[in-house]
Amino acid sequence: MESSRVRQIQEVFNNRLRKDSDANFLCSAIGHSYAVAFMAALLAKKRGEDPELAAIAGILHDLYAYMVESYDDHAHKGAVYARNILDTLSITSDEESEAICHAIMVHDDLWKTDGPLDEVLKDADVLHNALKDPLRPISAS
Repeated sequence: MESSRVRQIQEVFNNRLRKDSDANFLCSAIGHSYAVAFMAALLAKKRGEDPELAAIAGILHDLYAYMVESYDDHAHKGAVYARNILDTLSITSDEESEAICHAIMVHDDLWKTDGPLDEVLKDADVLHNALKDPLRPISAS
């Protein structure tokens, strides 16, 4: 999963988290995002998708929610937020940015089938949530 583009996204993620948040929140945010990124990269490899793009989407998928400390419409707003980050960094092509941001935008639409990268992110997010709490129902967020 380690690439210079992934490392750049990790740096942005780490720098944008609210440092005044409590330690449990920060650990949970970092743990979840990095775990989803790792699982997304593995699933992408298995499914013939780009593991680097999957990892980037995994790291960024909940960053907006962590920034505003709310999951209200976080997938759609998070996609816009991620696009701003990717545009600022200029490390992805327009096509790559669109694929990453679309995956983030639909990652809560669990009962609808979307594109291959979208489904990689959804599955990675659900897998990590299930591993954290096996009794948690499969649902958005």
